[in-house]
Amino acid sequence: MFGTGKYRARLAGALVAALCAAGAAQAREVVPFADGIGPGTIVVRTNERRLYLVNGDGTAIRYPVAVGKPGKQWSGATQIDGKYYQPDWSPPAEVKRDNPRLPNLIRGGSPSNPMGVAAMTLRGGEYAIHGTNRPRSIGTFASYGCIRMYNQDIADLFGRVAVGTQVYVMR
Repeated sequence: MFGTGKYRARLAGALVAALCAAGAAQAREVVPFADGIGPGTIVVRTNERRLYLVNGDGTAIRYPVAVGKPGKQWSGATQIDGKYYQPDWSPPAEVKRDNPRLPNLIRGGSPSNPMGVAAMTLRGGEYAIHGTNRPRSIGTFASYGCIRMYNQDIADLFGRVAVGTQVYVMR
């Protein structure tokens, strides 16, 4: 549906960006960033509730995010291991236990799908960087450990990074 190989992610990213073009005003901004981290790396600062995409020229693109609520936060190094446009969502066991009325599957594109327009899964767990169907949660401690972004921001980030991108989550 989206082509093959390396072009699939590019085309999906372009489609995500087009879908979000009419969204709210951009929340991202370019800011000074001099932590000695290589260009193209993603840094999430949980306490700031911000995600940074390092440009490598002493700046980074900063995005507001929602992060794990107390007791659900984590830190460490990982990588993006998948990129998905309009992903289906199955609640993890912990989420289903806390919200037993949730269906076992919510199809991508549904307004009740918490993944929003796109998701990038993180190696080594059930976590992802993804859009949201709850934009008011951005800037808060709201998730079970995932990093939530405005849909227009995940569309922007989706087009800028690849599978294998290094991700550091810091408290």
